[in-house]
Amino acid sequence: MFKVDKKYAKTNIQKTVRFTEDLLKKLEVIAEKEDISFNTLVLQCCYYAIENMEPQGELDE
Repeated sequence: MFKVDKKYAKTNIQKTVRFTEDLLKKLEVIAEKEDISFNTLVLQCCYYAIENMEPQGELDE
């Protein structure tokens, strides 16, 4: 199960990402409720998705 972890708070690489309006709103609500930044939440969601996806071969870390 996905749990919010604040260890992703210190990042320094910028990248532009576009969200659908409904997904953006959901992420903003979760980030505010969990008292974390939007960026921290998005990073954690990405790591969770990668760690839990079906095997696709080796991924570089």
